[in-house]
Amino acid sequence: MLEGKARVEDTDMPMKMQIQAMTSASQALDLYDVLDCKSIAAHIKKFDLKHGGGWQCVVGSNFGCFFTHSKGSFIYFTLETLNFPHLQRSSFSLIDSVSAFDCQESCRDRKWEEGKVVI
Repeated sequence: MLEGKARVEDTDMPMKMQIQAMTSASQALDLYDVLDCKSIAAHIKKFDLKHGGGWQCVVGSNFGCFFTHSKGSFIYFTLETLNFPHLQRSSFSLIDSVSAFDCQESCRDRKWEEGKVVI
């Protein structure tokens, strides 16, 4: 088991949820081959069952993405050779004004390129 070996790069998620997300990723890596990113992400996506719908998970070592998420529902961590952005999508009705640098209380914007946060 790889529990405790994840490194948090950025988060606004409560500590209890951070631990659950990283534990889920660790369990997925015990169940699936490290190259089976789709199955690993599907396993982590079960976060929906505990914390409501709308959770998104990206797993891989070389990808780019851009998204908006609800406040308190974002974590980006690394485990082994993989990167894990995990978030709950925001409801656009909650978004007033969003910028990639100064995000209002309802959301934050993040962009990854080659596993690094670009703001």
